[in-house]
Amino acid sequence: NLLIIIIIILLDLYAVCGAVMHINRGNPAQHEVVVDSWPEFKAVLTRPRKEDNRDYYANLHAAFYREEDACRTLLENKDAVDWDKAFQLQGGEPGSSSECPAGLCPSPVSSTITRATLPLPPLHLGTLSLCDAPLVNDSWAFASNDRSLRYLRSLIEIFPNACLLDQKGQPVAWCLSDAIGCMTHAYALPEYQGKGHMKTVFQALGRKLHTKGFALYGTVLPENQNSKKFLISQGFHLLSLRNYVLLFTPNHLK
Repeated sequence: NLLIIIIIILLDLYAVCGAVMHINRGNPAQHEVVVDSWPEFKAVLTRPRKEDNRDYYANLHAAFYREEDACRTLLENKDAVDWDKAFQLQGGEPGSSSECPAGLCPSPVSSTITRATLPLPPLHLGTLSLCDAPLVNDSWAFASNDRSLRYLRSLIEIFPNACLLDQKGQPVAWCLSDAIGCMTHAYALPEYQGKGHMKTVFQALGRKLHTKGFALYGTVLPENQNSKKFLISQGFHLLSLRNYVLLFTPNHLK
């Protein structure tokens, strides 16, 4: 049941730009850029290097196009997308895709991001370590398996993150970033929710990414009104377009 024809309905510029920013800063995720033609191009795809054999969590692709037909042709090209491997595509709308939340984009320089909100004792700001990955994995509603644990460990190890730690050094709230520069996997433990802790974590991670020159953006489920209100309060603007995610696993890997 290989799906060949994909129409990208979201101009996923932020994801592509985030991947390119990482590539230009040492390429920690070992990504590369593919275009339909050069120097004049109409479609851009970012992907992990083809020699990497990964599951769809880590095998993340992002697409941006000026012409739909050019993007369709690029994605059909097996030299651009290896359909024999499991992969994830940000921005697609195939029949079996899962709808990922509306995209969000902040003001160029938000005063709420640049102004620090310090945590109240006994909590203090810190960063996640690899030993915290199981906790993050267990709180992620979309995964919680060995593959997702491996993926989250790579995010913690490679990309900027921020968290609040308790007196014992255990994380109680956190936010990660990924290979396309997206602020993601934000969560606070139930007993720490509704107390303003996510504001502190978001601002801490936002300052890290802003200092590195990244545009700040994230996603939120359409029905998650509380998260939408929170992000808007932090200077984010809700985009009218919806983001879609294709999670593809070929039959021989199922």
